[in-house]
Amino acid sequence: MRQTPGETTEGTTTASHTPPDAERLRRWRMVLGADSADSTGCALTGQDAAMDGALNALYGGSAGKKPNGRDTGSRSAGLGASAPSVARWLGDIRTYFPSSVVQVMQRDAIDRLGLSALLLEPEMLEAVEPDVHLVGTLLSLNKAMPETTKETARAVVRKVVEDLERRLESRTRATLSGALDRSARISRPRHRDIDWDRTIRANLKNYLTLPAPDGGAATGATGTTGTAAATTGTVVPERLIGYGRSSRSAEKDIVLCIDQSGSMAASVVYASVFAAVLASMRTLSTRLVVFDTAVVDLTDQLDDPVDVLFGTQLGGGTDINRALAYCQSRITRPADTVVVLISDLYEGGIRDEMLKRVAAMKASGVQFVTLLALSDEGAPAYDHEHAAALGALGAPAFACTPDLFPDVMAAAIEKRPLPIPDKEYQP
Repeated sequence: MRQTPGETTEGTTTASHTPPDAERLRRWRMVLGADSADSTGCALTGQDAAMDGALNALYGGSAGKKPNGRDTGSRSAGLGASAPSVARWLGDIRTYFPSSVVQVMQRDAIDRLGLSALLLEPEMLEAVEPDVHLVGTLLSLNKAMPETTKETARAVVRKVVEDLERRLESRTRATLSGALDRSARISRPRHRDIDWDRTIRANLKNYLTLPAPDGGAATGATGTTGTAAATTGTVVPERLIGYGRSSRSAEKDIVLCIDQSGSMAASVVYASVFAAVLASMRTLSTRLVVFDTAVVDLTDQLDDPVDVLFGTQLGGGTDINRALAYCQSRITRPADTVVVLISDLYEGGIRDEMLKRVAAMKASGVQFVTLLALSDEGAPAYDHEHAAALGALGAPAFACTPDLFPDVMAAAIEKRPLPIPDKEYQP
């Protein structure tokens, strides 16, 4: 990944006074990297050289060594094995590149260079740019993390969670509050709560034709009075339909059932934040269940999503059937319940039993939603056969971005078709 110099980024200089040919060579030199320096004949200086060095430490070089000194068998890096050198590199990339690019480079460094172990050191955690993927990495290291690092790790996770809550909470609450109002139809609403559109449509059969108030004269558009008798019409609203508001008890039960296998790390982070937001709404009763081959109910920790995240255990096998059996046993109001399964559907349990449970829940009136992922990255690798089987039961599986999740939940609450974002994610 290389950024073309001359584009506006934090701390990046431009070369507006460089001759066109020299500027073109400079750009190609930065794009191609240090290994192509001889072919371009262009030497970098100043900030360009510093940027190139930061990029080359991650994406160039031929040492092929991980920080532990083992050969990776591929062109690799020059960050060395010490935490101080990595910390300096992290500081450099935060100086030369915008936050979004820094997060990508950090993720690549963890994947390419095996830097996960260094994240167990507090000074390293203080140097990184927090993001959802870093949180996922920290959660996967939770059991190996020494006590001296855990408080720093919790601070990093809390910063990401608070940023997500600020971004997602207001729209989620507004969207779902509106959906709850619309779903709670009442037959004797107050005047301000009447749903006039549905009321008129429900009473069209009561349309009456009446004589004009003046006894028969009709006034034309030009103001002249005609001789033909005029009529008018009205709808008699025998049945009023309104929105139910200000309920003091939970109107809907929400069950979030989250696969905590390693590939679902970002989904676990987003789902935990959404679960905390939903739990804060008094008109919803929210349950959060995470699973691998075991099932853990984290509902009692929903007042703090950081506690929820550190209660998860990323990695391990998958038993969707067992998780759904637990969720099914906790359903007391099927017609008012929405179950959201977030999983890549690689089932390690009993496939046919899983499908029977989904069918039974839907037959009882439960709204069942299947999400292959809840993240910004689209659909992951998933079991297409299981996804097709769920689709045949009326629970199509698709990937969902965090921004779309409130709309998906609103549709499920109102029992209308789900806003599936892209047909390619349907089996």
